[in-house]
Amino acid sequence: MYVHLLFEKFDGIIKISLNRPELLNAINIKLLSELHDVIEKVKSDPEVKVVVLTGVGKAFSSGIELKVALGEIVKAPQLELLDRVKKFHEMMYSLYTIDKITIAAINGLAIGLGLSLTLACDLRIASEKAILATGYIRLGLHPDGGLTYFVTKLTNPAKALELFLTSDFIDAKEAERIGLVNRVVPHEKLDEEVMSLARKIAQGPSTTIRLLKSTIHECINADLKTILEREALAIVLSSKTEDAEEGVRALIEKRQPQFKGR
Repeated sequence: MYVHLLFEKFDGIIKISLNRPELLNAINIKLLSELHDVIEKVKSDPEVKVVVLTGVGKAFSSGIELKVALGEIVKAPQLELLDRVKKFHEMMYSLYTIDKITIAAINGLAIGLGLSLTLACDLRIASEKAILATGYIRLGLHPDGGLTYFVTKLTNPAKALELFLTSDFIDAKEAERIGLVNRVVPHEKLDEEVMSLARKIAQGPSTTIRLLKSTIHECINADLKTILEREALAIVLSSKTEDAEEGVRALIEKRQPQFKGR
């Protein structure tokens, strides 16, 4: 059914791999459409607790395919292009707001639109071989896919502007230092580390985790009073779940909790 994506589903996890390794997983309209379709389906799948996004081969994604950039962006009529970009942005918003935990396993290059995809995820684990760049200024294009929002949010306005204006390539350690990735691991252990984290999250109290993700998102733009109100509601809701009762009982009984997502 899908041309540019591969899937594995196990233990409450779905692993989605961009699959155009011969083009360093360059992004075209077809790939974006497929990814949007998958995200919408995963939203309503109660078995999936964690989404892992990665790339096949040496790259996560080298960004927009250049012939797409030339033919379908630079030369496209403005209103037609605006419609296409808005549809793509719907996909990015769906990825960012999905009520599952999303993890980007950055196995290599993540440039431009590829970087946007990683930053739209909740967590980012990078191989020591990962290389990141904003990329757009090299094409004479303004960033999209929420990249200005994500980079500014994760770093600071001055650093974000520097990254966009220079479009310099940064290695995984520098990306970790400035806050673009959570953790850097040996390249050969990337899958192992990501899956260990994904399983740990998938085994957690899923209702509470969904509430927590929503609260963290609100923290970005809301003031403390709003967040305190949000936290009050969320702790009341989470405290009435079976998982909360199990968590407290397990601690008292000195054993690992067995969460059921209820």
